[in-house]
Amino acid sequence: MLFSLALPQRGSAQAQQPSVPAGNAPQEAPAQGKRPPRIIVRPELVIVPVTVKDGSGRLVGDIRQDEFRILCDGVDQKIASFSSEPVPLSAVVLLDSDLPDRAVNQVQKSLAAIAAGFGPSDEVAIVTFAQYPTTVADFSTNNDRLFTQLKRLELGSHPTQEIVSPTTAGASINGKPQLTSTGIAPHGSKRSVSTKTLHDALYSAGEMLQDRGRDRRKIIFLISDGSNSSHNVHTLDETLHFLLSADVSVYSISITRAVPIGRSLVQHGQTQLEQYAVDTGGDTFFGAKQVDLERLYSDLTEEARNQYTLTFSPQGIHTDQDYHDIEVRVRRPGLHIRARGGFYQSAIAVGR
Repeated sequence: MLFSLALPQRGSAQAQQPSVPAGNAPQEAPAQGKRPPRIIVRPELVIVPVTVKDGSGRLVGDIRQDEFRILCDGVDQKIASFSSEPVPLSAVVLLDSDLPDRAVNQVQKSLAAIAAGFGPSDEVAIVTFAQYPTTVADFSTNNDRLFTQLKRLELGSHPTQEIVSPTTAGASINGKPQLTSTGIAPHGSKRSVSTKTLHDALYSAGEMLQDRGRDRRKIIFLISDGSNSSHNVHTLDETLHFLLSADVSVYSISITRAVPIGRSLVQHGQTQLEQYAVDTGGDTFFGAKQVDLERLYSDLTEEARNQYTLTFSPQGIHTDQDYHDIEVRVRRPGLHIRARGGFYQSAIAVGR
């Protein structure tokens, strides 16, 4: 039985989970003797997928079980099982269809390269979003079809616009700006007004993934500038809670490092793309040029697939609370650990 994870506490490492495909999805049978590993655990065990990188950001794949340490509510836990085998993916490729016009061409030309990061044991769906999420293709293991769909997909864009601020507006009569010696005085700043609903798009992608199964990693493969509007049905916290409960991790590629227009800074100066990735145990990559994006696509899927899988049966935890904090440490120095930060006891009880 898998567990669901609660919102991580601020400043803690995040712990991550494996996931799976729904039984009604078409699957390609792996070659004899090459069936991908399955994640099988007893109901009372908590699963903790972990990414380990060195100081240069490269994945570290030779960590032994005895080098890991897991603490739950600050109490050391015995590792019940350990695996370093790659795990197949269930992924929703979530594409921002309202990108700045200066960036959309680079993203558009790179899309077909996304298919190269997925193998015959992976299943992938495609969703675009602006004001609303739209499913372009449901889950499939057919990589040739995925390549064709991505190659034919056309993303939308928006031009740079001027936003007039009451504090910067010049003289006007009856609401009409007045001419100056150089023409109508420019007012405001050239910023696009975001109408995108990032929270709702991620929530919808999570709904698609939540029942895909438990022997896979469930990920959202997000490409966006991170802009968001105030018109979401779901809040950031609600969306994070749902994604963690559904064992979904967000791996995002941001086409800009700048703080997007349409929202304020979140805690610790993170963008919302970064916060979703950190809190769900995923990762954030940055790139704007076609060649960089194509490289990042394969880096993203490689990282999601190649995680350590640790399990433990909670001992000595607080019985008067539903959420339990998890901390993963590695005894080898100089390494960076990425894992989700906790789980719900009630989620284990219902078998999620």
